[in-house]
Amino acid sequence: MAVTLKEVAALAGVSRSAVSRFFTEGASVSPATRAKIKKAADQLEYQPNALASSLTTGRTKLIGLVSNNFHNPFFLEVFDLFTRSLQERGLRPLLVNLSDETDPDKSVRMLQQYSVDAVIVASSTLPVSFAESFQAAGVPVVHSFGRYAEHPKVNVVGIDNKEAGRMAAREFIRRGYRHIAMLAGPEDATSTQDRMFGFLDALKSEPDVKVSTSFAAAYSFDAGWDEMQRLMALGPLAEAYFCGDDVLSIGVLSALQAAGIHVPDDVGLIGLNDMEMARWRNINLTTIRQPISEVIGLSVDMVCTMLAENDPVPQAHLLPCELVERGTLRPVK
Repeated sequence: MAVTLKEVAALAGVSRSAVSRFFTEGASVSPATRAKIKKAADQLEYQPNALASSLTTGRTKLIGLVSNNFHNPFFLEVFDLFTRSLQERGLRPLLVNLSDETDPDKSVRMLQQYSVDAVIVASSTLPVSFAESFQAAGVPVVHSFGRYAEHPKVNVVGIDNKEAGRMAAREFIRRGYRHIAMLAGPEDATSTQDRMFGFLDALKSEPDVKVSTSFAAAYSFDAGWDEMQRLMALGPLAEAYFCGDDVLSIGVLSALQAAGIHVPDDVGLIGLNDMEMARWRNINLTTIRQPISEVIGLSVDMVCTMLAENDPVPQAHLLPCELVERGTLRPVK
């Protein structure tokens, strides 16, 4: 049987309310009483009941961690870092899969049933209105990997997707490619739209460069494979492709290799994210690094700020990216 608060109080020779205050953050307990309770709790190996504590404090410390792309291995890294970072702060992540959910109100109701203290929307494809639905319902929210706005309605932490697109285009030009393309993710995703805008914007001053664009159905291996198969059937291919995501790039790479097309000798590739798999030697993908740890660390900091303050002003943080060179682009001429 689990040790109870009553048993700790009896061994320490104090009231049950004193033990309850000892395990309640911010509650007042005298040093002498605190020492007695700690000694008794250690001796009995007592662990406070989190659910019972939430009834006292009105806080569950549950943080809803929601996403809509569980098929992308990139988010395994994201969830690993998020869950560890939240737990280190004494918070409890509640992982929620919204892959087939398009109604934000339904998602809000579901998370309210769990009495979450806050929500982190970890998605670059969900519109900002999705996160705003939580805010409107009185649930503190951070949109991680979300779309930047100068005057956001909710807290946003992400990268400059437009600049990431420009970065890829400039790198292709620097390496002498004259027919370049963007093989983007889902057309309706805000991240796709912004990366495409930056990519094309950087090429306005390059009239001699041929540019083409296409969209994959999802940020997934299969979507990358399928879209490259379609492009190969149409032919001819561009000299280099900026893919909207690493796992999409790996699908493209596999389709090219299966067709006997060599990367980077025949076709160059740039991905985006710098997920762990991109560093595998059989992939060796040149990519644009998204500062995942920084995005997650700042997101968790903002959650803690929201829990500590009644109504903090929403902020948007834009973090820089960098090109990570590996083996899927030809050398600079």
